[in-house]
Amino acid sequence: MEISVAAAVFKTLEAEGVEVVFGIPGGSALPLYDALVNFPNIRHILTRHEQGAVHAAQGYARATGKVGVVIATSGPGAANLVTGLADAFMDSTPIIAITGQVPRTMIGRDAFQEADIIGITMPITKHNFLVTDPKTAVDTMKKAFYIANTGRKGPVLVDIPKDVASTRVQFHNTQEVRMRGYRPEVELDRQAVETAVEALRLAERPVAVVGGGVVASPGAPMLLRGLLERLQIPAAVTLMGLGGFPQTHPLCLGPLGMHGNYAANRAVANADLVLAVGARFGDRMTGQASRFAPHAKIIHIDIDAAEISKNVTTQLPIVGDCAQVIEAIWEMLKTDSCRERPEWLQQIAAWQSKHPFWGERPQRDAAGKAVRTEPAGPGGPVPGQQLHDPPLPQQVLQVVNEVFGPSAIVATDVGQHQMWAAHYVKRDEPRTWISSMGLGTMGFGLPAALGAAIGVKGKRQVLLVTGDGSFQMTLQELGTIVASRAPVKILLMNNGTLGLVRQLQELFCDNRVHNVDLRDGSPDFVMLARSYGIPGIRVDQLQQVRGALEALRDNDGPMLLDVQVAEGEKVFPIVPPGAANTDAILR
Repeated sequence: MEISVAAAVFKTLEAEGVEVVFGIPGGSALPLYDALVNFPNIRHILTRHEQGAVHAAQGYARATGKVGVVIATSGPGAANLVTGLADAFMDSTPIIAITGQVPRTMIGRDAFQEADIIGITMPITKHNFLVTDPKTAVDTMKKAFYIANTGRKGPVLVDIPKDVASTRVQFHNTQEVRMRGYRPEVELDRQAVETAVEALRLAERPVAVVGGGVVASPGAPMLLRGLLERLQIPAAVTLMGLGGFPQTHPLCLGPLGMHGNYAANRAVANADLVLAVGARFGDRMTGQASRFAPHAKIIHIDIDAAEISKNVTTQLPIVGDCAQVIEAIWEMLKTDSCRERPEWLQQIAAWQSKHPFWGERPQRDAAGKAVRTEPAGPGGPVPGQQLHDPPLPQQVLQVVNEVFGPSAIVATDVGQHQMWAAHYVKRDEPRTWISSMGLGTMGFGLPAALGAAIGVKGKRQVLLVTGDGSFQMTLQELGTIVASRAPVKILLMNNGTLGLVRQLQELFCDNRVHNVDLRDGSPDFVMLARSYGIPGIRVDQLQQVRGALEALRDNDGPMLLDVQVAEGEKVFPIVPPGAANTDAILR
C-alpha cells in the first residue's frame, strides 16, 4: 500500500513493539506528528524540553530493557538532544532519535532552523542516518533498531528531511535486516573460556567486578550470582552494575572506585585474579590505571571487543554477551569441585569491619572493642546530634532503604546525593538503579524517573533522589509528570550548594570555595511543586524524616519531599585526582 514516509516510520515503530515515544513537535517534524494522529497505540509524551525528552527515553529504556524513542524537530530541537545522546552513548543505552530536517533543497543553505545534526552527533551515537531517498526510509528505521539493540547497545539517530517525510511510498514491512560491515553476533571462543575456567580454579584471591553489561544482558544477573556462590568469589560492583549482583548478598563488597567501599578497593588491589564481567574499566572505577589490580590476572568479559585492554591490560579476554559467556563457564565447571578460600574471605571480612560505610556497623579495634559509636539503627542520631537537628544525608538514605525496599526503581541525578544513594540504598535486582554514570549529567534524574515510571506502568514505585543543583536544571519536567500522570516520588536532598564541587574545592583547591552557593535565588521547592499541582512537604529535623518518607511512599501520585540536610557533609571515601584507589581518603 502507498502511504507517506512519516506513516511508514510509525508503522515500523509499531512492528518493533514501540508503545511510547517522547518528544516536542516543530516545523520540520510536522509531517511526522501529523502522521502520529493515526497511530493511537503509540503514546506520545509531550515533554517541556528536548533534553527532558531524550533523558526520559533513557529512563524508559533502562527500566524496561526496551528501546527508548525520542522525536525532535530540526536545528535547536535536534541540538537539544545532544547531551542525552552523549549520555546514552557512554552508558550503552538503546535509543532511537528521530529528527526532522529542513527540505532536501535547503540543506547546506543556512535555512531557518537548519543544523548539521548528522555531523554534530557522529561522535556520540552508535550510528546515524540521513534519509535522502524516501524508498529507503523503512529499511533505514529497521536498521536503526537493529543497531541500537544488538551488540553493545547505544543511541542511533535518524534525520528525515521534511519533504522526504511527506513523500508517499509503497510500504513493505520486511522482517529481515541486511547490513554489510556490522556483525554484532560473536562466535564464542571456547578455548578462551577453558583458559578462564582454569584460572578460576587455581586462583587463591579472586574478585569479581560486576559492570553494567550484566544488567543489560537478560539472564546474566541470575547466572552470575549462581556462579559466584558456587565458587565463593566475592564481588565488587561498578556504579553502572548496581543491581547486577545483590548488594545485600554476603559476597557483595559494594561499589568500588573513586567513592567505593574500602573493602572492595582493597580486595581488588590484593587479588591474584579479577573476573570483570561487562565492565569497561573507566577512570572512576580504576583510579590510577597503572596501579589497578597490580598482582592480578584479569579475565575481561565484554560484548565490545574495542573495550578489551583499552584502559587496563587484559590477560584473558573473552568477547561475548555476559549471559552467554557465564553459561559457558558454568558448563565447563559442572562436574568440578569448588576450591575453598577461607583465609581470603576472612581477610575481606576484616577489611569490611575495619572501614564500613558510615553507620553500617560498629567499627572495632583488634581486641574487638568499639572505637566509635554508630547511629542506633538506620537514621538514628549520632553522638551530639539531637532529634530536632538537621538530618545528615546518610541518615536520610538509610531510612529510604528501609521505607522503599529493594524492588523500587531508584533514579538519581549527579553529585553527592548520587554517591550516598549508591552507598546506602541497596539494589538487589537489575533495572532498579538508573543514573548517569559515564557522562555525569546533572538534570538527568527527573526526566529519567519520568521515563521509568511511564515504562513500568505502576508495577514498581519510582523514586528520584536529587539535589537542589541538579533538580533546577530540568525541573520544568514537573509539568510533564503531571500531564502524563506519572507517579514519580521526588526526594530532594537540599543543602543549598553544589555539594560535590564544593567538596572538591575544600579538599583539593586549598579550601577556595566559590560559585557553588545556591541559597540565594533558589525557589521554594514545595511551593513550586504545588504550583504544578504536585503535593510537597518540607522537613528540617531528624525526627521528621521517617514519617515524611512514608508519606512520600504512600501517596498515590507524584509528590515532592524537600529535606533540608546538613550543608557541610562530605562523601567518603574519595580517591584524590590521579591517585590509586588504595590512596582513598576515608574520613
